[in-house]
Amino acid sequence: MAGAYDDRDGKIWMDGKLIEWRDANVHILTHAMHYASSVFEGERCYSGKIFKSLEHTKRLHTSANLIDFEIPFSVDEIEAAKMETLKANGLTDAYVRPVAWRGSGEDMGVAAKRNKVHLAIAVWEWGNYYGDAKTKGAKLDIAKWKRPSPETAPSQAKAAGLYMIATMSKHAAEAKGCSDALMFDYRGYVAEATGANMFFVKNGEVHTPTPDAFLNGITRQTVIDMLREKGINVIERHIMPEELEGFEQCWLTGTAAEVTPVGQIGDYNFEVGAMALDISASYEKLVRV
Repeated sequence: MAGAYDDRDGKIWMDGKLIEWRDANVHILTHAMHYASSVFEGERCYSGKIFKSLEHTKRLHTSANLIDFEIPFSVDEIEAAKMETLKANGLTDAYVRPVAWRGSGEDMGVAAKRNKVHLAIAVWEWGNYYGDAKTKGAKLDIAKWKRPSPETAPSQAKAAGLYMIATMSKHAAEAKGCSDALMFDYRGYVAEATGANMFFVKNGEVHTPTPDAFLNGITRQTVIDMLREKGINVIERHIMPEELEGFEQCWLTGTAAEVTPVGQIGDYNFEVGAMALDISASYEKLVRV
């Protein structure tokens, strides 16, 4: 599949039925377009099986609840719809994007309780998120924008509005020849990249930021479990920016990123070392079991 995302052949599941890809449209007064009342998931299907599918669907419901709406389809219905969409598009290895949002209706202001909630699922082929960085190591900028306090925004929701500063940060990074950007949180601690969690290695131990102001990714949790099963000590803690100089290796985790080593963050360089490459290979093996 190639071309602009609004001009492709295929099927998209929308509000209970499969429709033609190009017909999957919404009205200009859709509430989500104006007020970001939307949540989504990013998932990968490997050899016909969506990795951690149930966890993603449950998180979609949780995210919706956190921004004050209910998805009108059950977890089981969404699970079935994802597989139906993959089958309709003839895909066994694909990226899966469920998205739920407040649509147009009787309300067109900040409040929109009377507007219908919609759900759609699209699937497409998507290769390595960071290109050849899996072998060479990604290059990251340092973003000027910070992840907000959980008292300011629901940080554990995978909500569209929370990605505005991520988009801006990634655009700025790409303009400098980088793949992504490291973001700090509102206190100045190391947080995450624009759409992936971060891990660091020092003296054989792994350090990863505490996810108290950003999303605790499903891939992040999976990788922590994998490392501990390998007997590697994983320390979840607040990490100060000046500590970056002392870390030996670094990698990113996320459904799109999978496990991608990092070679550089700003002026700090990291080895694409044995532990990063091993956990990346182990993750690749796990998702294809």
